[in-house]
Order: sequence, then C-alpha cells, then structure tokens
Amino acid sequence: MVDSIRVENVTKTFTRRYQRTLKQITVAKARGQKTMDEFNAVDDVSFTVQQGESIGLMGLNGSGKSTLLKMINGVMRPDSGSILTRGNIAGLIATGAGFHPQLSGRDNLVLNAAILGMSEKETMRKFDAIVDFAGLEDKLDGQVGHYSSGESARLGFSIAIHVDSDIFLADEVLAVGDKPFRAKCLQRMEEIRDSGRTLFYVSHSAGSVKRMCTRVLILEQGKLVFDGKPWKGIKYLGYDDGDLKENPIDLEEEIGADI
Repeated sequence: MVDSIRVENVTKTFTRRYQRTLKQITVAKARGQKTMDEFNAVDDVSFTVQQGESIGLMGLNGSGKSTLLKMINGVMRPDSGSILTRGNIAGLIATGAGFHPQLSGRDNLVLNAAILGMSEKETMRKFDAIVDFAGLEDKLDGQVGHYSSGESARLGFSIAIHVDSDIFLADEVLAVGDKPFRAKCLQRMEEIRDSGRTLFYVSHSAGSVKRMCTRVLILEQGKLVFDGKPWKGIKYLGYDDGDLKENPIDLEEEIGADI
C-alpha cells in the first residue's frame, strides 16, 4: 500500500497571553504574576495514513484536532517533526476560509477555486455544479460579508468538493448549515471515500464517524491517545450503544461541539 499522509513526531507550540494592554502587563509583572506561557496544541504526534483510508479525527474541544488538520493541509508548519503528503489536497478546514468579505460569491468562487488548484477552464466547466450544490443561486452576486456562517460554509464546501484531489480534509463540516445540506455533504463525502481517495474527517458526531470512517484517531491535550477501529474509539470517548445507533445527522444536532 502507498502512504498518503505520514506524520512523524509533530509538535506545534502556541503562546497563551494573559494580559492584552501594556498597563495590564506592567501591573501583572509588578505583582509577580505570569503574563504568558507556552503550550503544545499538538504534542509529539505520529501516525501514517494509507491511500484510500477514511480517517476520523476526534477529541474534546481544544484537543488539537483543527491545528493538526491545518498542518496536514500546509496552512501551518510544525515546530518540530515532519508531515509528508502524497498528491493534491482539498477540503474545508474553516468556515469561509480564504473568502474576501467585500467580493461577491461569484468572485470568491473563482478566486477560491484558483487557490485550491483549479484552472480557469476547469472552474468554468464546474461552475454551475458548484453553485447548484451550494444552493446559493439567488445570493451569488451579493457580497460574501453578508452571508451567514452556514452560507459561507456551503459555498466553501461546494468549491472544495469539486476539486480533483487525492486527499480530502473536512473539519466539522456537518456542524454548520441546515439539516438537508449536512445530509448532502455526508452523502458526497461517502462518494469521495468510495472513489478511493483518502478522507480525513474531523467530527464530534459518533454516528457520522462510524458511518464514514474505517479508522479513528483521538487526541487529548495535543497527544495521540487512540488509533484503531471506529467503534472502539467511540467507546473510548464514552459513548454508549444508543449513541452508535442514532442517525448521524440527528446526533450532530444533539451533541453539538461541546462533548
């Protein structure tokens, strides 16, 4: 089998600041209080994903999931360790990422498609399909700054899903948008999975992870604490049998992002 993603001893460190203004910093120092400290959002993580695998990345809020995904996508670089990927990468890692709020949906579609590697010819060929999937025909010429977060996510996901890629990344894509759109996203990601592309899916939804993925990784405070079968990973997080039988779309609404 061919490796699609290889993560070796990756660490990403951020600085947490406790005061914002110069006055607050001065007072804190005078009192002997800390003004900042560092923490590892991702801490010495290693794993390998083979081409065609469907990976679910789970964990509590603040566990490092989105940071890890951004490093795999190349938006961030690790402070230590290495990440190697094979082929083109596409996906939605943040709602409305790369959109200019003062440009129209039409202009942002063309711009974002180019950023994701689509040629002008390919974008024009897929333009109608992208707009149709997003369901934003009546708002296409309005400024994206006037879109709701769900509408921005719909446009961003629709663009990404139409990019020809070897690896597809999705960060909480089912946490935004209305229920019919989330169901459509899940169906489309199943098509990606079944096509043999590598799927890397971040979600709090036990039902959708069980349905979509063949393997689950779990992060706790930046550390990889589980790597194995989806049902075992879901049990590790404390779900009971009833959670696993729920419809994944309904379960997403019940659980939200505060597990």
